[in-house]
Amino acid sequence: MKHLVVLSGAGISAESGIKTFRDADGLWEGYDVMEVASPIGWEKKPELVLKFYNDRRRQLLEVKPNTAHKTLKELEKNFKVSIITQNVDNLHERAGSKNVLHLHGELLKSRSTKNEKLIYDCDKDIMLGDKAEDGGQLRPHIVWFGEAVPEMHKAAKIVETADILLVIGTSLQVYPAASLIDYLPDGKPIYIIDPKRHEDRLLDHVHFIEDTACNGIKEFADLMSK
Repeated sequence: MKHLVVLSGAGISAESGIKTFRDADGLWEGYDVMEVASPIGWEKKPELVLKFYNDRRRQLLEVKPNTAHKTLKELEKNFKVSIITQNVDNLHERAGSKNVLHLHGELLKSRSTKNEKLIYDCDKDIMLGDKAEDGGQLRPHIVWFGEAVPEMHKAAKIVETADILLVIGTSLQVYPAASLIDYLPDGKPIYIIDPKRHEDRLLDHVHFIEDTACNGIKEFADLMSK
């Protein structure tokens, strides 16, 4: 069974109603991303950061996986599918995907500010004063701008074993995640589903499907069935 590795980004979740910020002017639902997604923002205004992620968490619990999420699950019938996602939502898991690696953390988890390995399931608001067992303030289990991406090594190892790479919902502009494409073995095919064609990554073995995630995944699945 061939190994299909999927790199997914905000575009796939946007079609479920989760808003992105990179298509606009650096604002995420009215917030400067550095205020709510950086260690400096956390140090200056922890209440604002917690409110921001509490709002995002509530929103996540109201939306559902879409056709793209569900089709990736269906592809497990014919492929070994590994999903490496930049998204912090759990829509891949809720669609039934078995192997999902979150590069940038998970919205439905919290962790201690003292020990980043103390991680807890979290489906409710986090408030100032909520403590981990080591006494550290709980914070969202999110990789903020300026922080290391601890799962990068594991993600690179997964890409190295791919027979096919599918990029969906991401423009490959966010590093270090965008560098994962460079770990694909030479000559292995890359399929990019994106309504905006980006020629800078154009190689002979790159196939563009210029469409949204939900529409493009149908064409990809048809190609894979031939």
